[in-house]
Amino acid sequence: MVEYHDNAENFLITSDVDGIWVIAKRICPSCRKANLTLQNGAQPTYTQTNPPRFNALHQVNSETLVKPKGSNRPPCPPEVPKKFAGDYSEGCVVLPDSPKASAALGRRCLQNLLREIAGVKPGNLADEIQQVINSGKLPSDLGESIDAIRNVGNFAAHPMKSQHSGEVLDVEAGEAEWILDVLEALFDFYFVRPAKLQQRRAALNQKLAEAAKPPMK
Repeated sequence: MVEYHDNAENFLITSDVDGIWVIAKRICPSCRKANLTLQNGAQPTYTQTNPPRFNALHQVNSETLVKPKGSNRPPCPPEVPKKFAGDYSEGCVVLPDSPKASAALGRRCLQNLLREIAGVKPGNLADEIQQVINSGKLPSDLGESIDAIRNVGNFAAHPMKSQHSGEVLDVEAGEAEWILDVLEALFDFYFVRPAKLQQRRAALNQKLAEAAKPPMK
């Protein structure tokens, strides 16, 4: 269990046409590190001191976690090799600030995954996607999902996304999120499910050995 108490100390920064800007500071009682959240809102409240001291925003319109920098997406499964997990995790972290950078990281991760794990012949990303679909090794729903990357990203109008997958380029609405969704599904297919199957197989073989029976072939 993670020990955490929501007891924020608020600091008024400034105000502009968007409202009032505040930093809310919380100290994690377990690790003693600061968690900083940028808040925007209205209706400030004050403690009755002399002079009055800013207390908090009564109306908070938006909150952005500043420290630690994180992601609302699920963490990368531990079964995924670091070389793929790194690009995926970074793509998740930068998504709120730069969908362009997130999509570039996602496309690069996808291309490396197709080449090194799916075994496609190196080419441009669109052709590599077609190769893995034609192989018939992916479940139909996953094949359709990976194929949609070309349509969601409008590869026909933006061939640079296919030819230079790591380039930071303009993105279509939802493109970066879709790439990350597909990567999650591919990670599950290529790494998570085989690892779990291997664990179950090892457990069964252990039981067979204890019963003096031959292992599974």
